[in-house]
Amino acid sequence: MNTVVEGFSKLTKEEKIDWLAKNYTRDPESSKNVLKQYWNTESKVQRLHDEFIENTITNYYLPFGIAPNFLINDRLYAIPMAIEESSVVAAASKAAKFWLERGGFKAQVLGMEKVGQVHFRYKGDHRNLEKFFEFVKPKLISAAKPITENMEKRGGGITHIELRDKTEVMEDYYQLHCTFETLDAMGANFINSCLEEFAKVFKAEAQTFPSFAENEREIDVVMSILSNYVPNCLVRAEVNCPVEALETGESIAPREFAEKMVQAVEIAKIEPHRAVTHNKGIMNGVDAVVLATGNDFRAIEAGVHAYSSRKGQYSSLTHAAIEESTFKFWIEIPLALGTVGGLTSLHPLVKLSLEILQNPTAKELMQIVAVAGLAQNFAALRSLVTTGIQQGHMKMHLMNILNQMGAGEEDKKVLVNYFKTRTVTHSSVKEALEQLRK
Repeated sequence: MNTVVEGFSKLTKEEKIDWLAKNYTRDPESSKNVLKQYWNTESKVQRLHDEFIENTITNYYLPFGIAPNFLINDRLYAIPMAIEESSVVAAASKAAKFWLERGGFKAQVLGMEKVGQVHFRYKGDHRNLEKFFEFVKPKLISAAKPITENMEKRGGGITHIELRDKTEVMEDYYQLHCTFETLDAMGANFINSCLEEFAKVFKAEAQTFPSFAENEREIDVVMSILSNYVPNCLVRAEVNCPVEALETGESIAPREFAEKMVQAVEIAKIEPHRAVTHNKGIMNGVDAVVLATGNDFRAIEAGVHAYSSRKGQYSSLTHAAIEESTFKFWIEIPLALGTVGGLTSLHPLVKLSLEILQNPTAKELMQIVAVAGLAQNFAALRSLVTTGIQQGHMKMHLMNILNQMGAGEEDKKVLVNYFKTRTVTHSSVKEALEQLRK
């Protein structure tokens, strides 16, 4: 029976598991065995994972794969990807090989600006607030020096602080809109520490500012927090080749293939229902690399989808064009990533992922991740405008279906060969397995 528990966080891991299995599972012993079989046998590694979050009881595994043959800015990469969805790694690898033979991917970082805001309420004359802001701005920067000193030595730090009047959308609402350069760190802790220092000094200095009337001295700080919307932390990745070089191996002429690719992207630009799925496919590639490198895929997702809606309608992240017999395909995407801090020096697989990627800077990782998203989108669109998405996807999904049906190793070998020339569906696999077993 489900029960309230007091002091759950203070229980040992074994006690947490016992309580959970007893109160929330039908077969407590079986449930405990499932949880424990995912423990790392190396106690040091397991202890490290236990301390990443609170109330840890086990590890949750995702497949960790490699997509090789990515030529990015004339440098060859094997890209690590952590993802559970069938066909993503295969599709990325196929796109990488396709463009390897056509000059590879080019990528460049267009900006590295991170954003944070102090949200506050002020009931007085906005002209007095503007005077106060000009007075206090250098004090804010000076007060944050102990936080920013090391970052500044490496070339980063606070880049701008701006007072924004938001009273048109909420009564008495203003912001300190702040921008930062955090170099190879994603910078969340750095930015939030700066913002909280700004808020403290801003509020305290208001108490003695001469131009404020008595009723204007109270600055009500609501919150101080970084923003995951970073439209100026932007990277562009692209591919291009002569249209006649777009021989895909499918029964479609290069010119028709190029035109259909352009049309498919245009549909995703104007039709939100298509755009969401279009961009989800891009994020298959992006998130898989973000996860493998220990970055925050939820922050990336939120920022990317906000960016996709910045013109008032949700739209495609990628673009395609035919210009003077050259096919061009590119993406511009906001990516606030880090290669130092967080899990990058703690999680063994994250450290290895970064090593596999030749220990990139944050700028280089932005380029790699953008390329992974572009490759994924190219592979998906290529399937959609030629054979259809299901043929390749369901073949990759075949092994999952066979595992669900309890197929043995010999059965799998026979059926993988059988479905090389047949359409894979759940019912066709079930029928074929039943026939085989007879």
